[in-house]
Order: sequence, then C-alpha cells, then structure tokens
Amino acid sequence: MNNVDVNSIKIGVVGAGSWGTTLADLLGEKGFKVDHWVFEAEVRKQIQEHRENRVFLPGFTLSPNIFPTDDLAHVVSGKDIVLIVVPSHFMRETAKKTAGNISNKTIIVSASKGIENKTHLTMSGVLKETLPEIPENNFAVLSGPSFAKEVAAKTPTLIAVASNDKKTAGFVQHVFATPNFRVYTSSDIIGVELGGSVKNVIAIAAGIADGLGLGLNTRAALITRGLTEMRRLGLKLGANPRTFTGLAGVGDLILTCTGDLSRNHTVGKQIGEGKKIKAILSEMRMVAEGVKTARSVYNLSKKLGVEMPISNEIYHILYDDFSPKEALYRLMTRNLKQELDEK
Repeated sequence: MNNVDVNSIKIGVVGAGSWGTTLADLLGEKGFKVDHWVFEAEVRKQIQEHRENRVFLPGFTLSPNIFPTDDLAHVVSGKDIVLIVVPSHFMRETAKKTAGNISNKTIIVSASKGIENKTHLTMSGVLKETLPEIPENNFAVLSGPSFAKEVAAKTPTLIAVASNDKKTAGFVQHVFATPNFRVYTSSDIIGVELGGSVKNVIAIAAGIADGLGLGLNTRAALITRGLTEMRRLGLKLGANPRTFTGLAGVGDLILTCTGDLSRNHTVGKQIGEGKKIKAILSEMRMVAEGVKTARSVYNLSKKLGVEMPISNEIYHILYDDFSPKEALYRLMTRNLKQELDEK
C-alpha cells in the first residue's frame, strides 16, 4: 500500500457528488494533492471555506489536500490519473469538455455506474469513444459494494478495479488502497461495469418489495434472480461470469438491495408505498442511477434477446406507470422452468 510516491503522482478528480468527494478525500488523506473539479458553486465554496461538502457529504471534514475549482482543464491537465465520478447521463458531455486537455499518458479511471440510454455503452465505452487519443490500456473502472458515507467514515470496504492492462490495474490498485479500503484487480471491465449498473435496477425492485411490505423471502429471491439477469446480460456482452460472483457483482448487489443508504432502494420503497416516480425524483438532490439505467437495460436486453424479466418489469413501472402489484403477479405466474441456465 505504500509503494506509490504521493509527492510525484498528480491526480485530478472530476465530480463532487458524495462518491467523488469521498474518493477525493481518501486520496487527499493518503497524502496526494488532489485537484478537484466541482460543478456547483455552493459546494466549491463549502469545501474551500469549511472543508466540508454540506450538500452531498455532510458531517465529514475533508482533507486539506483537496483543491476545489471550476476549471476543468486545470484539473485534467498534466495528471497521472484522472478519476471521473459524474452521473452517467453527464459522462459524455463532461468527457467532451476534457478533450484536448488530457495527456495520452494519463490513466482515466471511471467510478461512475450506468449505461448510456441512446448508445447502450457503459461508462468506459463512452470515455473511449469520447477520448480516442487515450490508449485502450489507460482506461480503468472502479466498482464494488461501497456506500460513500461508510467509506468516508473509514469503515473497512473492499472494491475492484478493472483494466485491460494488468500494469494499469495494479497502479490504480496501489494508488487507492488504504488500511480501510482494500482494492482487488480484475481484467473484466465490461463485467465489473455491468455489475455496477444492473444492480441499481434490481435494487429498485427490492425497494418496491419492501415498500409493499413483502418479506425477506421475496428480497432474497429478487437478489438471486437479479444476479441471474446480470449474469445473462454479461455473458451476452463477453463478460467473465465469475465476475458476478465477486465484489462488483453479488457484493454490490447485496449492498444496494439491502442497505438503507441505497438511493435506488429508497426510490423503489417509495414506489412500493404508492408514491409516483416524478414526485420522488423531484425531491431528490442526488442521483438514483437505476432510474435511467432501467431504460438502457430494458432496450439493450430486447436488442440482444436476453431474458431479464425483473428488469423489464421495473422499466414498465418507472416509464409506463405499471402497478407494482401487477408486476409482481406477472413475475410469479410466468411459465414454470428449471432454475439454472444452460450456460
């Protein structure tokens, strides 16, 4: 964990939501000087004057090694690592603004979770398309069961970093690892990203079940069959099926489907209690990625011919105003079949 030189490695963090702020603070606490792009003027002021992000991460004093700014070009220029942590629907726009300022030697790390609606690309796919000057081996993704508040509180947390290049994955691993933040490497970018994306959709389903007052049997079934859907989509897109038994798969799925800090579970629970999605989202400052990802997963599964009944029902509940109780009935009365897929 100590074989990186905190004085020589230059890092930029793009995005100051709860997760972006937490990761910037983790790096700052480790001794790195972190240039941090903060979109919201009020958040920049809070970090500069109070060393706290009172909007997205209240209650935590941030490292003095974080330097917030609205100058995106400065944050990404001349860096060894640029960590991008923006909502998935802002990824393309944000990445475009960095083009021309990032060196082709820079390692780009995505910690955003989602699938773009129009292209069905994961976040690394969007970055590779938007930043063609960056070599394939310089991209990495960070994912796993990690609520921002618990990481900020230094609760022991385990995640995965994936890259096509072992050297890149290993470098990022050592940059981020701390005694409270253990990082494993993976070569399966698509699997790690799909796990981090689809789990948000299943978490909405789990929240709906809780909002309807259903029991633990139902939640366990949703998690298990949701994992099957995640695996099916992953296999179709060339992922390693073993990834979904790991931190970025079942680990993140369990956390997001059961934890009170899960925004996606919270959205689902309110739907189950009878609230409409527009009203729920209008009251949220932070993003529940599963809402937009549900559309991407639905359309992608139809295009690829992948059976994902839970994800499909969540799409219809969110976008077609289907009744959660009717969706549950449809799931429970589907044609009976064997449990395990052939592959």
